[in-house]
Parts: sequence; C-alpha cells; structure tokens
Amino acid sequence: MSSRKPVIAGNWKMNTTPAEGQTLAKAIADGTRESPNVEVIVSPPFTGLSDVSQAVAGSNVQVSAQNVSSEQSGAFTGDVSVSMLEGLASHVIIGHSERRGLSCETDGVVAAKAVAVQAAGMTPILCIGETEDIRKLGNPVESVRSQLRDSLVGVSDWESLIIAYEPVWAIGTGAAASPQQAQAIIGEIRQELEQLAGPEAASKIRILYGGSVNSNNIGPFVDQPDIDGALVGGASLQADEFVRIVEMTARLENKTA
Repeated sequence: MSSRKPVIAGNWKMNTTPAEGQTLAKAIADGTRESPNVEVIVSPPFTGLSDVSQAVAGSNVQVSAQNVSSEQSGAFTGDVSVSMLEGLASHVIIGHSERRGLSCETDGVVAAKAVAVQAAGMTPILCIGETEDIRKLGNPVESVRSQLRDSLVGVSDWESLIIAYEPVWAIGTGAAASPQQAQAIIGEIRQELEQLAGPEAASKIRILYGGSVNSNNIGPFVDQPDIDGALVGGASLQADEFVRIVEMTARLENKTA
C-alpha cells in the first residue's frame, strides 16, 4: 500500500429511497468512526442526497453525487447542475460505464463535466475501463490510456481528482479482475497521468479499483502499490459488508504507516 490516503467509495446506483438511504448512511457513518485513516464516500441517488448529507454530518463520511451536467442552467430537463449540488456533495462520479453505455456519454462530455465539477470546488471521481470486446482483442492498455487522456481534456487541478479503474466486464458480474491484472492496468494509468500532470502530481492522485469488490477480495487489491482503494457497487448497499471493507483497508493502512 502506498503513502496516499486510501479511499473506499460506495456507488448505490439506482437503489434506496431517501429514508432507506438515510438509514444506510447512518449505519455506515457509525460503523466507520474508528477508521479515520480511510476516506469514506457514499453516493446515493439524487433524491437521497439531502437526507444522506444530514445523516453523515459530523462523521468521517463524505457524500458524492452519481452524475452531473456540464451546463450551469437552462433548458435541460432532468439534468442537475453543479450549483444545485452545493452543500449536498463534495464529490461527483463522472464517466461511469453505465452512463457512457446507456446514455452515450463520450469522453468529451465527461471531460466537460470534470472541468465543471472542479470549477465548483468539488472532486470528480472519474471512471474509466475497457469492455469485454476490447479485452478479448488483447490490448486494453491503449484503450484505457486513451480514454483517460480524452476524459481529462481541460483539467488542470490535479490535486482535486480521483480515478476509478472499472473494467466493464467485471462490474456486477462477480468476476473481479485479479489484483495483478488491476495493478498492471492501474500502473499504466499512473504512467499516463505522469505524462499529463507530471510525476509529482501523478504520484499523489488516488486510483481506485472497481468491479465486484467485497470484503473477501479487497485486501489483495489495496495491497498493490498503485491501487489506493475501491469504488464499491452492490456491496455498498449492505452496511455491515461496506464497513468490513473499510475496516480491512484501514488495517492494511495501519500496517504500512
């Protein structure tokens, strides 16, 4: 594990009512109080942001939105701007494969969102990752590096950035990449960041792994030199399981501190 503070972020996707989210968030906040050396983030649906923000107030848990528009206001029915998130979220997930696939978001759209998020004083959690088809072709590295470059056009605040490598073929399938596979790609991501931001800045950017993460497999992932935590999907909907993921990460961090 590196000297970078690890991050465990939970993406609840389209799950939880406001009341359910508040209960879940409070349980996570209570359960992670003894793990201050891990940055804990939860990401409820838009409808739950207010309740969840209230539930974790005063705790170590931060709140992320799951998406945002790059536009500031106007005739964009159904969208949410960065100004609407003020006081509700400190982070925003952008470029998730489900948004890229289901909503046809291009790297250019994602880059515009990253710029808007940082301009509003929030931290983007930028998701990148290869599909099963690209993986089968045998060369996912250039695809991931290209996606990273094109999704960061216009970004200059390297201190306010988290990268999440999520191989699309591993999300929600139960077929997580091996820690060695994840490290190999994430090592390439850090090299690409060195070219974009310089070695010093790149060495400080946290890069997470995401894709069927749970308390049974988190240890070997965060034990890799370039993996700084995880973006957790289904397991983040179970408070006890998510807390165990945080606790295991905290124990590994304590051993290397």
